[in-house]
Amino acid sequence: MKKIDDVIKNYEQYETFLDDRFGIRFIDFLTAEQAKDIGFEIKKKFINEHNKNIKEWNRENILEQLKKDVEFGWEKACDERGISSSLMYHVVLSWNKILEEGLENWDDDNYAMYGKPLFKATAKKYGWKLSDE
Repeated sequence: MKKIDDVIKNYEQYETFLDDRFGIRFIDFLTAEQAKDIGFEIKKKFINEHNKNIKEWNRENILEQLKKDVEFGWEKACDERGISSSLMYHVVLSWNKILEEGLENWDDDNYAMYGKPLFKATAKKYGWKLSDE
């Protein structure tokens, strides 16, 4: 698994286009100062609250977030929501790169069927059930 400092240092390899949905999730693991390093600014009035609620950077917490993201991406793919499913495809790619557990080399150009192959492969790897199409 990648170290958090490595992800921060090489953030351009993980960030997602448009509204950076990956970054929005990733900052839950970062201090306000670290968030600033990747281009996110926590408003001053929320810094203390944010810093008190940082998720620990560990496999369990990352898998918990990844599961939510796979389920959300799957839902968008099943509804044929092109932009949303594409953004979630890239979020799931980023988490898989971080985990380095066999899906980190998924070809970024292998986007098909609204990302369903990646969502299915990730769910299968971790034993998660996806809702029916």
